[in-house]
Amino acid sequence: MKRALASIVMAAVPMGVLAQGSAVDLSKAKLKNPATFTDKAPETFKAKFETSKGQFVITVHRAWAPLGADRFYNLVKGGFYDDCRFFRVIDGFMAQVGMNGDSAIQSAWGSATISDDLVKGSNKRGFVSFAATMSKDSRSTQFFVSLVDNARYDQMGFAPFGEVTSGMDAVDMLYSGYGEGAPRGTGPEQAKLRTQGNAYLTKEFPKLDYIKRATIEK
Repeated sequence: MKRALASIVMAAVPMGVLAQGSAVDLSKAKLKNPATFTDKAPETFKAKFETSKGQFVITVHRAWAPLGADRFYNLVKGGFYDDCRFFRVIDGFMAQVGMNGDSAIQSAWGSATISDDLVKGSNKRGFVSFAATMSKDSRSTQFFVSLVDNARYDQMGFAPFGEVTSGMDAVDMLYSGYGEGAPRGTGPEQAKLRTQGNAYLTKEFPKLDYIKRATIEK
């Protein structure tokens, strides 16, 4: 069910100094303002993900899902996915990621949804789509990689925007021992992740794999 998928170079970081003399990470400050992430993605681009299990590359085709491609491009370029955990990995199904470990940043993106794209491709093994809820136009930041052919999700509105073109072996090795998330399973609960961030995951689910760094390849 669609509900199942919902419950789906960090460059030298510029530093600013507050009047009180404390430092603030300007890149994180920008991540709290989704309205500024409006760049149009190239027609085709590659996003490299360096993870705790190795590296994989997603090749994105804007023609497949323009709105999804634009959102993904902006999130990767802006560093949103750095240090994000693969909080929902289910053998024989999919690997899901995309909730920021900083609860303030995740909260800012909670209502920053995009309109649905038409489904032009299929959710085959290695293909990448945004997660969504049962509601229309509910895609935000979470995406999933299909570990098997999930064509049944095509008719449910999940529009692939890219494909893992190298490193699928790393995706296959992502830790899946926690299974489905709560309340249906014993894995991470999205509501707690949303409010407590990575502190919740590292304490309760320490074996989760994570994205060390995501970048747009030149």
